[in-house]
Amino acid sequence: MVRLAREITAHIVAEYGSEEVLRRLSDPYWFQAFGCVLGFDWHSSGVTTTVTGAMKEAVKGIEHELGIYAGGGKGAVSRRTPHEITTYCERLSVDPHPLVYASRMAAKVDSAAVQDGYQLYHHAFFFTPSGGWCVVQQGMDDASGMARRYHWLDARVRSYVNEPHAAICAEVEAPTLNLVAAESDPVRSASAELARQHPNVVLDTLRDLPVLSMPRRHAVLLADVNPKYLERILLKTYDRSPEDFETLLGMEGVGARTLRALALVSEVIYGKAASTRDPARFSFAHGGKDGTPFFVDVETYDTTVEILRAAINKANIDRSERVQALKRLVDHGKRKIAQRAADAGKPPHDPKP
Repeated sequence: MVRLAREITAHIVAEYGSEEVLRRLSDPYWFQAFGCVLGFDWHSSGVTTTVTGAMKEAVKGIEHELGIYAGGGKGAVSRRTPHEITTYCERLSVDPHPLVYASRMAAKVDSAAVQDGYQLYHHAFFFTPSGGWCVVQQGMDDASGMARRYHWLDARVRSYVNEPHAAICAEVEAPTLNLVAAESDPVRSASAELARQHPNVVLDTLRDLPVLSMPRRHAVLLADVNPKYLERILLKTYDRSPEDFETLLGMEGVGARTLRALALVSEVIYGKAASTRDPARFSFAHGGKDGTPFFVDVETYDTTVEILRAAINKANIDRSERVQALKRLVDHGKRKIAQRAADAGKPPHDPKP
């Protein structure tokens, strides 16, 4: 799988350049199809960790030739991402700070500014020497056992705190406090303003809310806020006086609970309600035969198979790997045609490879 990923990646670089690899990895449809061609189960959260892991191993040792560098991974490995980026940048004589900042802010946004109940546990970062980058990270909802994948692409990021994602993939909608939605801009400004004021402004307001019946859209309870911890963080923001929400979000110690408290108080003081729009796109690849999240679009699926078949044929893969990869595609085609014939009440015919 690593070798196949390497050859497909090399083919894309040769045909379209290394930036195209970043663009495709940030596309949830292409990413999912890529995982299927590599042999991973499409309907599983494991496709995220295995595909990015295979990609990281695939480019290892030939980063210079491909112009693609990879860092991060699952669990504790994800925390080594800044060090990996810095190490590569030192070899390239490139300033690592913008890339390290991009990695850190992508993780901070999806763990603190988009509060959808999914805890990040995987973070993969890919970049080129010219400064292009993409992020593929995933969170898990322990209660439901469902996963949610977050895609980022530098070319799509106009602001880290205003609609920054290339895509967010999920199969179920989640109650969400979305502080990076465009409609949350007034709340972001109000939260930064509150962070510049003395902590008592926020703490006194929270203390006066014990009997408030809060709508579900707040996604916060007063019991969630530890006043002593919140006071320490607010003293830090008061001293730092962050000029905007992005600076506030990037501060160490400012996490989901601090932002929820500031969003709640900003609505009470300024009348600015935060968005609860779930930013996820409810789609995985081409859908599913059970209609979740929608029924398979056969025409689109056929097109994807043919494009990938052509790419594999053109790639410099040894014959055994090519045969195995094509066999999976052909077998899928046979099953699809047989199912279509069965639905129509006709005997299936054997398609030519």
